[in-house]
Amino acid sequence: MSGNKSLCTKFTFVAFSSLADLQIVLFIIFLIMYLFTVGGNITIICLIWVTPSLHTPMYFFLMNLSFLEMCYITSVVPQMLVHLLVENKTISLAACAAQMYIFAILGLTECCLLAAMAYDRFVAICYPLHYTLRMSPPVCLKLAAASWITGMVVESSQIRWIFSLPFCGTGKIEHFFCDIMPVVKLACVDTSHHEIVIFVVSVLFIMSPCFLILCSYIRIVLAILRIPSAAGRHKAFSTCSSHVLVVSLFYGTALFTYLQPKNAHTPDTDKATALMFTLVTPALNPVIYTLRNKEVKEAFRKVMHRDCLRQMH
Repeated sequence: MSGNKSLCTKFTFVAFSSLADLQIVLFIIFLIMYLFTVGGNITIICLIWVTPSLHTPMYFFLMNLSFLEMCYITSVVPQMLVHLLVENKTISLAACAAQMYIFAILGLTECCLLAAMAYDRFVAICYPLHYTLRMSPPVCLKLAAASWITGMVVESSQIRWIFSLPFCGTGKIEHFFCDIMPVVKLACVDTSHHEIVIFVVSVLFIMSPCFLILCSYIRIVLAILRIPSAAGRHKAFSTCSSHVLVVSLFYGTALFTYLQPKNAHTPDTDKATALMFTLVTPALNPVIYTLRNKEVKEAFRKVMHRDCLRQMH
């Protein structure tokens, strides 16, 4: 690093600087999506909590996923909403590190949690007689805990390593939050080695759960195809459809964002895909798990009916 370069103590987001006339419109749209996502996931958590028939491994993992999605979107969107309204769109180095740490933990935890949900569906369909034993409450707790611990351990070391780099120059981030690659680009030193390591870590810890999910669903499909009745096959497929949709949305954007070649990254594509996995995908997940899930819809109907009767009396 040359001596005439001063180190950055804060960063400035310039993601929406070219859309100055639309920032109020974007604020309203993003706020509605954020409130919808948080409200939808709180509804799912409360519904599962108060409905004994939903106290099963599948819905235990769904509660974890809903809580994670609320934290995931909250780690990015509130700050983005504030920056759409104010002129000063800066963030301190410490706050940037904290945001990246929380966001990265939640992202990796979701990868592992989706793999645990795929394993649950695999056991339910391929080993139904052993399901209660294999997916007992202690096993479910261990799988959920392992998902969270993996995210914390892996990302704490990676983020600490990233923020040991010296940052200098204008400190302008071509993004709307502290994502890994836009921040690494601001380092004063050659980061090619760091970028290779980040890519390897992404491949290892994003693709490993993805590989487990793929293996689970290959076994699931083979088991379903052996079911003699069409009604039985349809019922088995329907128990997996919501999870498959969520996995497709999450991994589709994650793979496109973090596993594409460096020269394929542009600020515009990075921002577009980031909006997908930080705002759009979390907003769709509550819809997918309610509109496509008969048990959740029935539980919601019963709770609403019970509340109406209570109010009448």
